[in-house]
Amino acid sequence: MTKSELIARLAEKNPHLYQRDVERIVTTIFDEIAGALARGDRVELRGFGAFSVKGRDARQGRNPRTGAQVAVQSKVVPFFKTGKQLRERLNADDGE
Repeated sequence: MTKSELIARLAEKNPHLYQRDVERIVTTIFDEIAGALARGDRVELRGFGAFSVKGRDARQGRNPRTGAQVAVQSKVVPFFKTGKQLRERLNADDGE
């Protein structure tokens, strides 16, 4: 699902809201999550999961085309851990 598909679905399920308002809400939520991660904070959405950042140390990598050694700098990457309810929903039997 893309962001625009999410906005369209939410607007469809909430006909009392204008689509531009739904778009503003979704954009604000994503901006707040991204801002918190940029500050190094953790964002937890109960029942869904938690967003956090993890540090990756510098290392020696390899160029797959030439096989030459390449220095890879340390970096911070986003990480998502699913919540218990989401895992249970994804792994539920088809009969539910």
